[in-house]
Order: sequence, then C-alpha cells, then structure tokens
Amino acid sequence: MENVVNITYEATGKSTQVDALGMREMQARAYAARKSQYLLIKAPPASGKSRALMFIALDKLKDGDVKKVIVAVPERAIGSSFSSTKLTANGFHSDWIVQDRNNLCVPGADTSKSKVDAFVRFLDSDEDNILLCTHATLRFAFDKAGVDKFKNCLVAVDEFHHVSADYESKLGELVRALMAQQNVHILAMTGSYFRGDGIPVLTGEDEAKFYKVTYNYYEQLNGYKYLKSLGIGFHFYTGRYTSAISEVLDTDQKTILHIPSVASGESTKDKYIEVDTILDAIGDVERVDPLTNIIYVKRRSDGKIIKVADLVNDNPSEREKVVAYLREIKAVDDMDLIIALGMAKEGFDWPYCEHALTVGYRGSLTEIIQIIGRCTRDSANKTHSQFTNLISEPDAENDEVVESVNNMLKAITASLLMEQVLAPSFSFKPKKPDEDESGDDGRTIRVGGLREPTTQRVKNIVDSDLTELKASILQDPDVIKSVNGAIDPEVVNKVLIPKIILTKYPDLSREEVEEVRQHVVTDMVTRHATVTQVGDRRFIDMSGKFINIEELNIDLIDAINPFQQAFEVLSKSITPKVLKSIQDCISAFKVSMTDDEAAILWPKINEFAKTMRRPPSLDALDPHERRLAEALAYLKQVKRGMKNG
Repeated sequence: MENVVNITYEATGKSTQVDALGMREMQARAYAARKSQYLLIKAPPASGKSRALMFIALDKLKDGDVKKVIVAVPERAIGSSFSSTKLTANGFHSDWIVQDRNNLCVPGADTSKSKVDAFVRFLDSDEDNILLCTHATLRFAFDKAGVDKFKNCLVAVDEFHHVSADYESKLGELVRALMAQQNVHILAMTGSYFRGDGIPVLTGEDEAKFYKVTYNYYEQLNGYKYLKSLGIGFHFYTGRYTSAISEVLDTDQKTILHIPSVASGESTKDKYIEVDTILDAIGDVERVDPLTNIIYVKRRSDGKIIKVADLVNDNPSEREKVVAYLREIKAVDDMDLIIALGMAKEGFDWPYCEHALTVGYRGSLTEIIQIIGRCTRDSANKTHSQFTNLISEPDAENDEVVESVNNMLKAITASLLMEQVLAPSFSFKPKKPDEDESGDDGRTIRVGGLREPTTQRVKNIVDSDLTELKASILQDPDVIKSVNGAIDPEVVNKVLIPKIILTKYPDLSREEVEEVRQHVVTDMVTRHATVTQVGDRRFIDMSGKFINIEELNIDLIDAINPFQQAFEVLSKSITPKVLKSIQDCISAFKVSMTDDEAAILWPKINEFAKTMRRPPSLDALDPHERRLAEALAYLKQVKRGMKNG
C-alpha cells in the first residue's frame, strides 16, 4: 500500500564527519554548551549522545567544575554505550575510563545491597571520579546516601524521558531534589522529544533552567552517507494478524518484527504459538544453534537459510544467549529477522535493519519513535528505511468497531507526528513590504501576516519546543476526531490548537498564544509541503493546494487541514464499507460545539446556503456539511436563549 509518509534525504555525510577533537556535528554542538550547569541534549538514536557526555564530563572534571561524574541508564544493557573509551587517539585531551568496581551495570539486581553500597563507597572515595549505574541503583543509592553526598557531582541521566514531573515519579523527585542544591550539575539526554503518556518530563519552571541542545532527526538522517529515504505506512488485516504476516514480511529485508502485547486486542494470547506461526510462514526450521539460540529457517520459496532471533522467549538463559549474539553482530549476513515483544526498541543497535514491522496500535509516541529509530541507522546495505504498522481493519459488524476506529485514528496521528519529527523543516519569516529577501536560503519561506515573537518566552518555544507542542496537539482527543475533515480547518487551527497551547503554557498572554499558534500551525501545514521552482517563481504544494510563494499568507495556511493528506491515503487502502464505518464512528465522536467554532463557521453557513440554495443538512453524507448544520442548530439555540432572557 501507499505510504502515509515519504521523506527523502540528501545523504550529505555531514552528521558522520568528525572534527579535530574527534567530535561529530551533534557532539560539537553539545560540547559548545559544556559550561552550563543544567544541560538537556535532545538528539536521535545513533547521533552520539553517549560520547557527547564523555567530552562534556571530562572537561568539567579537568576544569574542576565537578569532582565526580555519575551516569545513570534505564537498563543494564545500555550501560555498554558508556564503557571506557580512548578519546585521546582522535585529538581530545583525556580518555573516558570507568574502573570495573565503578561499573554497576553488571549482572545482578539493580537494587541490590552490594550495588548500593558500591555507589555510596564511590561517593566517599577520593580516588574514583566516574561511575556507571542504572536508574534504579541511582534511586536506591540516593535514598541511602542523601542529597548532600552529591555535592560537586555531575549526574547524567540517559533516556531522560523516563523521568516525569508527576509527583509519583521517584526519578523525577530525585532530579528535583538535586536541582534544589546549588552545587550539583545535571546533564539530561534523550532520543525522544516527548513522553508517550502526555505527562511532562519536567515542570515548566525546572525546564526553563536547562540549556537545551537540540539536534533533530532530519539533521541526523540528512547527514548520513547511505540512507536516502524513509517510508511510514499501514497495512490492514482481518482475522488474526498471523494469517496476514506473509503479506508484509519480506525476508530479503533485514527486519525487526514487534508482535503485539499479550494484553492487546491484536494478540492471540499465546505469544509462543504466534512466533511458531511466523516461522512456519517463512519456511521450515532446520535447527536451533545451542550456543546462540539463533533459529535457522529454510525459506520455502527458494531454500535460502533465514537466521531468526527470538526475543519473545521468556527463559532468561536462552534469551541471554540471543542477546549476547546480537551484541556481537559484525556483518550484514549475521542476522535476517528479529522477533521481539517489548525489547529491541531502546538502546538496541542493529545498523543493518531496513524494516521495522510493528503489529497493533502503539499508544506511546515515545515507543513508536524508538521503534522507527531501530531501522534508521546508516549502513552500506540500505538506501531506504521502512516502518510498517500492521493494524486490524475496523469491522463494521463488530461491537468493538468504535475502539478499533479510535485506535486507527491515533495511529494515523502518530504517523503524522513522526513526519513532523523526521521531515525537513522550513524557517519562517514575516513578509514585509520592500524587504530584501536575497539572503534567504532555499528553506526560508516568507509568510504574509505571520507574527514575529515579541517576547523571549515565545521565541524559546518557537526555537526549541515546537516538537513537544505538536506532540500535545496530535494526542488531543478533539484534534484526533478532526482527521477526516469533519471539523473545519480554521476551527482546528484557530480554536482547538490555541486551547492546547494555553493548557501547555498557562502563563502565556493572549497575544503570545496567537504568536505561538501561527508558528506551530505554519510549521505543521508546511512540513509535508514541497517547493517547486518554475522559471523565476517558486510554488509550494500544501495538501493539494499549489500556491505561489509570493502570495503565501497566514490566512491561506489557516484554511488547510494538516491531516487531510494522511486520511486520503488511508481512504484508498480500505474498502468503501470500512471507510463508511470509520466515517460513522468519527461522526459519533462528538466534538462539542463552542461559540468560537460557531463564529468561524457562520460565514461558511451563509456561503453554503447561497451556493446550494438550501441550508446545510444534519443528515448529509458529507461530514463537513453536517458540521455546518450542527453549528447552525447551535446558533439558533443560542439565539432562542437570548430571546428568552
């Protein structure tokens, strides 16, 4: 089927080149901010965050800004990214050395007494200066040692999206306590721009204290040497997913297959049978290597041996063999297919992976981007990466159709967010009369009527926080219900989105909200746009509207539904019966009519009546006409209420 999202990259090689100190582009950008007490690095997987930390931490130790460095990772396996590294060989002034006694990411319970005792001993030591542990060990050691022991420490928290501003979060509480001390440095690292549960990582007040270094996904992927494109698409199935797996699983592509959680509706409730069925769809199992637990399957179509890693198996000893093998992969032919459930997402590296195939809706945007990140590593064996979501087709005869449609809409909006994160961005400037535009580059667009940020607060949001804001917008229930075009684009852009902005940033004035709104809407609408040069003029194609860039203004942008294109692609991929079922369900997901929406729709009601020579009908098949009719009924009710006093 057609991809909902297609993104092309220039393969400049820029993000993989190193400078005289051995730093890649992202690392140099982070190093330039090394004097900051609180530093937040937002960068994609494989951009080099672990080494960026090493550079910054070693510089702080050398200058005496800190006496000790503590690196905390969410799970032990990720700890290997921070093991001892020779940095002087590439021009840096020091090497990163973690003594064995200070590497607490070794087998054994992360909350064990021995690890906590080793952590406290490290804090008391005059000799040791670098320690590696898990988030869990950090929490337990903090409880035992107390905050005063962390004086003059740099605490680096990897995969920082595991932290939460929610007061139930122990790690979040720990970070807040450290920030309350004047003598603790914090370096936060994340490859995710948002938490999947919608809970902020930091409070607005705490986040404002961090200097943010952002290296976006497009910069990373565009600067690769080999990768030239990324596709995000959906494939629908009926019945059991195992019967449809052969339609989307191409064993000529290096693939990570994420099967659904046992608790999900897509699961058959027996994950082991699911794995066996997938293997059977490929061919016949020849053998299982007793040393590695890798499964060798003879492909039925041509007899080729397909190497499969089963990470679904719960047996610790057997799974550990597989994990150990995967860590040592050195060649493209060492592995063909990884079947996972909950693993192979975060801190997992298989550069040769071409296809991330995921069964079932994933509620967490963080999880989705972590999964996509597994197939977007740069490698000589691929020029294209693909993410495919295999989703159950809503069954119009099924009582659970509403839930199914809801999940599908969430999956669509998740893919749109991925496009916002992974696609190239334009920079926007207000269009001013007689202003010299000769210095603008090809990614700069002048927009008539666009407001410039008038305060530093708005500027910071526009410069650093648009991705998080878009995540909030695309997770909003009312926005999700607007995907099919039933809600007028102007209502989405001028009513729903400002409400979300104000919820996320309650301290903003009305003018500041409008400034942020214009920039986020412009960014969302133009993200999947293409610019074409015709003679000496440039045209921009936005959701099927071909506009002379010279004539582009904020009113034109406000009239475009950012989701329309995605819904049209999906509409082509499902049967008319299912499409009608989806439309009916969306219509049932009522978005409450408001005075603001009715005011925007009133001129459009008049225009409709003038053109069609009748008022809009509540029984119309067209969802937009029905919404106009609902607005008309609402306005009549308001008028009656005013008459009655």
